[in-house]
Amino acid sequence: MKLWGGRFSSELDSQAAQLNNSLPFDYRLGEVDVIGSIAWAKAIQKANILTGAESEVIISCLERILAEFRSGEFDFSPSDEDIHTAVERRLTELAGPVGGKLHTGRSRNDQVATDFRMWVMQAIDSLVGQLVGVLQALGKRAEEDMGVLLPGYTHTQRAQPIYLSHFWMGHAEALLRDRERFQTCKVHTGVLPLGSGALAGTSFEIDREFLAVELGFAQVSRNSLDAVADRDFAVEFLFAASLLALHLSRLADALILYSTAEFGFIEMADAYSTGSSLMPQKKNADPMELTRAKAGTILGRLTGLLAVLKGLPSAYDKDLQEDKQPVFDVADTLLVLLPVMAGVLSTLSIRPQKMRAALDPAMLATDLADYLVHKGIPFREAHHLSGRAVRRSAELGVGLNELPVAEFQAIHPVFENDVQEVFDFERSAAMHGVIGGTSPTQVKKQISEFWKRLASG
Repeated sequence: MKLWGGRFSSELDSQAAQLNNSLPFDYRLGEVDVIGSIAWAKAIQKANILTGAESEVIISCLERILAEFRSGEFDFSPSDEDIHTAVERRLTELAGPVGGKLHTGRSRNDQVATDFRMWVMQAIDSLVGQLVGVLQALGKRAEEDMGVLLPGYTHTQRAQPIYLSHFWMGHAEALLRDRERFQTCKVHTGVLPLGSGALAGTSFEIDREFLAVELGFAQVSRNSLDAVADRDFAVEFLFAASLLALHLSRLADALILYSTAEFGFIEMADAYSTGSSLMPQKKNADPMELTRAKAGTILGRLTGLLAVLKGLPSAYDKDLQEDKQPVFDVADTLLVLLPVMAGVLSTLSIRPQKMRAALDPAMLATDLADYLVHKGIPFREAHHLSGRAVRRSAELGVGLNELPVAEFQAIHPVFENDVQEVFDFERSAAMHGVIGGTSPTQVKKQISEFWKRLASG
């Protein structure tokens, strides 16, 4: 029996029913739906809607249903419209007519909003756990790779020398922000809708504070209209997921680039590489390419849900049935991507000699300008003079470090023999000693603070 069929004289058209039914995806709410129903049974007993004996029977049967979900033994019926129908149908099979009392004072509107929030909070815990694994892998890489120099890039052009550990910590910073966003999202998700009814609340004396404690919610919704319509938490989840996917994509793109023969800075482990069906020599970073691609898919899920929510009238509308699939899909995707990224980072091999060979003396042109500033030249003029030195070295076909002192002095007499001291990559990195800079001292501080922040979680 449907939960809503009393006022209808004919069955729903079969194709309309197929469109209407949400069980093909909301079956995943089975466990949280039963857990919520157990709490509701306790609440309506407290409100004297159920006797103690009735409550005991219903809760006992719901616990059996929960065990069936957890063991994979729950049998769905073709008549089940959604997960709520399936659970109530099974409850009535087990408990008899008393099972029909469970839904007293409750609507599927506040029920599904509660189920969905519970599911999202659990998903956040799982995702944050996997994200911590990636962060730990980055922290270990930063420790192990300390002292290795590589070219830093802007606009995909060589810019200034940095330490590889500084590079790893740069990506760790972004992922730490992602963890914070998910934690904030969990706080915003932890608002209990149950007890809001269809839109106006319930006429029974339901202790909603009791329900919040039972179900692990930090607070109770303040307006029943908003409670059944609010999907901000789902959007926020997808936004946090989109930024996480974006950050994983940027890291993946760098690893793809650095693993090419043209760079050769790193090599992926065979366990995280694939080959070509035609070219035997190929070793492809396919998992990282898929990470890069799936970021776009996840972003699409966010924009899709935003489009669904735009312009909806108040309270619940069936449009909101479209809220769960994007969240389920994105959570599933990230729960695959995150451990793969952690594995890639933990197993890749670095090629310090290749990184060192890619360092170009011209990358120290800014240091050359800084040298002139220390000689009293205004930076804008120093920048121009350093650029002239770069151009002159190119005209002579020599490295900037090989330009004779006489050539430097022809550009400006303030240059002295000590100009050659500028062309030392370690010295250059060490000079960047401000908080957050790439000097060894500062990078070590970043790593130390990183572990503390990660642990404080």
